[in-house]
Amino acid sequence: MPLQDHMQLISTDDHLIEHPRLWADRLPRRYQDAGPRIIEKEMPRSIHAGDGGRADGSTKVAEVWQYEGRIYPYIGLNAVAGKKPEEYGAEPTRYEDMIPGCYDPRARLGDMDIDGVHATLSFPSFPRFAGTVFLEAEDRDLALLSVQAWNDYVLDEWCPTDPERLIPLTILPLWSIEESVKEIHRTAAKGSRTISFPENPHPLGLPSFHTDHWDPVFRAVVETGQPLCVHFGTSGKPPITAPEAPMAVMTALFGCNSMYATADLLFSPTFHNHPELKFMLSEGGIGWVPYMLERMDGVWAKHRYYQNINQTKKPSELFAEHIFGCFIDDDFGLDNRHLVGIDNITWESDYPHSDSNWPNSRKIVHDAMRDVPDEDVHKIVELNARRLLRFPRT
Repeated sequence: MPLQDHMQLISTDDHLIEHPRLWADRLPRRYQDAGPRIIEKEMPRSIHAGDGGRADGSTKVAEVWQYEGRIYPYIGLNAVAGKKPEEYGAEPTRYEDMIPGCYDPRARLGDMDIDGVHATLSFPSFPRFAGTVFLEAEDRDLALLSVQAWNDYVLDEWCPTDPERLIPLTILPLWSIEESVKEIHRTAAKGSRTISFPENPHPLGLPSFHTDHWDPVFRAVVETGQPLCVHFGTSGKPPITAPEAPMAVMTALFGCNSMYATADLLFSPTFHNHPELKFMLSEGGIGWVPYMLERMDGVWAKHRYYQNINQTKKPSELFAEHIFGCFIDDDFGLDNRHLVGIDNITWESDYPHSDSNWPNSRKIVHDAMRDVPDEDVHKIVELNARRLLRFPRT
């Protein structure tokens, strides 16, 4: 039995749906109207649930977020746990359409028990996976308070529901280096174990990894012992090929965003300037890693002399020291796990999103690893995550 009873399954990528009063309960009274809050609004209804949101001319009353007067519809694919694929859709939804584990931490623990998952970290939903919705703010003071409110909810309410099973992940006020550094230290003191960060800051109007802009953030991250999680899609630049292409094209190619991030980071000065910094490629998969490392090493060998590229370490050596791949289903990656790096792989559930295998995750992981030695299985499903996130068994 490759997935033995003593091996605790740890997911390094799940998501929480914010409850309707998360910000209302934490923001000052003067910001109650402008801050994030749930309202009811008529929204287009798709022709059928699996259509991906193509409107049929009718409407439905959905619960959506309003922030500074802007409307942010919930996307149905963010909360499909418990539904059949035939029922998936991208149209806005209501809390009553979700199972409670999407937004209630006690119910989440019950769903983890059903799924055979021991511990998990959860990314935001309304603020987007790295909190980038707050980059759109007109009022930066409100935006900062909103970032802090999300972090305080995770640190004071969500994760304390069971500190041995819910791993604290936090977000940053990305528009301000000074405030980001302060928030890193503030939340680390309250127990944060990892930070969600854009896979590519440039499309968001922020300086790239090839500048020294982020150095104070990276230093603070290293000082507090936290890895940065770069979930695919956090750049705000989806990998779509044409306006007419169905959403399936974008969904199939999203792992390419993690490939872009890997090449960008490994050819940047980031890891040379911050030798203890760690990145996690959340939901990026691992099967592509051996080819990409081979390709990047070849480019490095032939082209490093005339470019602004560090000439002392191969990209594959930097990957082994700094980057962790995260996967849900990836048989090819598991077969080639030692080319990826057995110490650089973690498993993820993606609950309650459409890529999740809930409620059958433990069985599916067990079946996928039938031919994987116990030592490798244990590293992949538990030990690598505990070491990286400083989350030991108690």
